[in-house]
Amino acid sequence: MKKFTLPTLLLLIVAPLVAADKKPDADGFVALFGGTSLDGWKKATENSDSIQLKDGAIVANGNRCHLFYVGDEQPFKNFHFKCEVMTWPNSNGGIYFHTKYQDTNWPAQGHECQVNNTFERDPLKTGGVYNVAKVLEAPAKDNEWFKYEIIVDGKHVITKINDKVAADYIEDPAALGKDKKIEPGRRVGEGTFALQAHDPGSTVMYRNIKVKRLP
Repeated sequence: MKKFTLPTLLLLIVAPLVAADKKPDADGFVALFGGTSLDGWKKATENSDSIQLKDGAIVANGNRCHLFYVGDEQPFKNFHFKCEVMTWPNSNGGIYFHTKYQDTNWPAQGHECQVNNTFERDPLKTGGVYNVAKVLEAPAKDNEWFKYEIIVDGKHVITKINDKVAADYIEDPAALGKDKKIEPGRRVGEGTFALQAHDPGSTVMYRNIKVKRLP
């Protein structure tokens, strides 16, 4: 009978549990956040108390902070991302994709998909890809959970709110040149996801976060 060392036994016991957590559902989606812990996520050190786990949701409220998904070493390139979002009145937030972890400031890499139904100081509303595919009329309401989807295939980005297309954006290489129509770092490429706490007056909640990698 083969003998195992204690570390090997622990690996055999723990590994199936880890694998089960990452097992795709019937539609091929893997849960990134199921409501019970922030395992796999990392807060920026800037104002880290602005993002909390409460009542099964990630709650963003307070001075600027970002929560990055770091639970997978392989970057996300083509994918279908889904979550549920709720905003309080006059709240601003965002979901970044193709970004990477940083301690402070707004993420310098990737695109932000806007979360804003009634925030008065910003005309760009929920579902838009910030500054490159603008949505000017909110497709969702405050105080209600709504479905948010981000689909990236090559340079093509589609967002959906409650199953309806909100933004349809294809990155134009001609806009990436010296005229700087698109800010440096705002590229469709690869990376991870991040959730944003925007300001003390904004409260945005996220739950049921999942993703499916696409070819």
